[in-house]
Amino acid sequence: MIPLSLGEIAALVGGAVDGDPSVVVSGPAFLDTRRPEPGGLFVAFAGEHVDGHDFAATAVEGGAAAVIGSRATGVPTVVVPDVQAALHLLAADVLRRLRQANPALRVVAVTGSQGKTTAKDMLAAVLSDAAPTVATYQSFNNELGLPLTVLRADPGTAHLVLEMGARGIGHLAELCAIAPPDVSLVLNVGVAHLGEFGSREAIVQAKGEIVEALGPDGIAVLNLDDPRVAGMAPRTRGRVRTFGRGPGAGLRLESVELDDFGRPTFDLQQSSQRVRVRLRLLGEHQATNAAAAAAVATALGLSLDAVGASLEGIETLSPWRMELRERADGLAVVNDAYNANPDSMRVALETLAGIGRRTGRPTVAVLGEMRELGDTSADEHRRLGSLAGELGIDRVVVVGDGARSITETAPAASFYASVAEASGAVRDTVHADEVVLVKASRAAGLERVAAALLDETQTEEGSP
Repeated sequence: MIPLSLGEIAALVGGAVDGDPSVVVSGPAFLDTRRPEPGGLFVAFAGEHVDGHDFAATAVEGGAAAVIGSRATGVPTVVVPDVQAALHLLAADVLRRLRQANPALRVVAVTGSQGKTTAKDMLAAVLSDAAPTVATYQSFNNELGLPLTVLRADPGTAHLVLEMGARGIGHLAELCAIAPPDVSLVLNVGVAHLGEFGSREAIVQAKGEIVEALGPDGIAVLNLDDPRVAGMAPRTRGRVRTFGRGPGAGLRLESVELDDFGRPTFDLQQSSQRVRVRLRLLGEHQATNAAAAAAVATALGLSLDAVGASLEGIETLSPWRMELRERADGLAVVNDAYNANPDSMRVALETLAGIGRRTGRPTVAVLGEMRELGDTSADEHRRLGSLAGELGIDRVVVVGDGARSITETAPAASFYASVAEASGAVRDTVHADEVVLVKASRAAGLERVAAALLDETQTEEGSP
């Protein structure tokens, strides 16, 4: 964050200062008073159930310099008519100033129907090895998370990596207006959020906004293996780089091999350069995410050798994403409970089945609801049950009414209405030689099943 006085902030966002206008904000903006930022700006929203203004004094007592909100709070506050709009204006202006102070700063936008958080995490790790990098925290990729990420950057930041999510046409265009990208990465177009978009064509239209936002000097990095993504090339004014397994990809993913637990080793080929990479992350799909990260990093000037070394050094990503843990008695738990859609469910089940084949371990899939699928929800859950049967998953445990349709097609599936019931039942029936996948949309709360299996308490980390 560039240090700004409350008077300067008020002028930028069209607000008024309640308190001393000379108070300086030198730290990031934040929402969670349990984790105040020293010298930062507490963003107070008046929600339906919780009013952030009631916690303004707590934020300042915890070290924040001031507050931005829609009313006076009794501590130094910039009062604005619309807190979210003001946050957007502040982030856009701070980024403009950062670019003026450091013309080498590059903004990278990342989107896709699935895998964008993982690809963003990989890319942030690679770029951080080369120069100071600020990236989206976990998957806080919306109209609040993006400006908060921008406001964590400072004059020393070389790379600003922004995951961008959309729930409809126009959303990515709005995010790109706050933080115009220099490089835009599109991973794939699937059926996640189909219920909100209405059609896959609408998803294509929305995701392509991220490449339309590029200027003539920008770079669009596109997945050549996804025809819908590759078809976005004419929509950008910038240059196009591609990645994928096909022979026409600018950065090619080749010779993928998996170890017993599905950790991939593969080649990345670009022009005359080739590097062999061994990931510590679980799932063949991680090789594609790594190729995407490599394509962006090399577009920003990093060598392929350096990128490969950085990828091999990654041990963990954001929590609850194909996170492999082993209990003391040998039980293996794959916790992928942060999010789910039909495509990511398929990949996770294929990974589980592959582990079973290679290790001879019995497989257990604990599955919850995939949200935001609209009228297709029941059919998609039935397809998921059929897939579990086709892959030979030994046991399927279904949790919650929203996922009940899985039981109609999954052979010998058991059903539990609540996470608490499922946690107890699974904990009491698993064996040490089994491998268990736990996966659902975040709202289902299935991370508690994984916690019960591992005899520990897992809580999500707070927001930035």
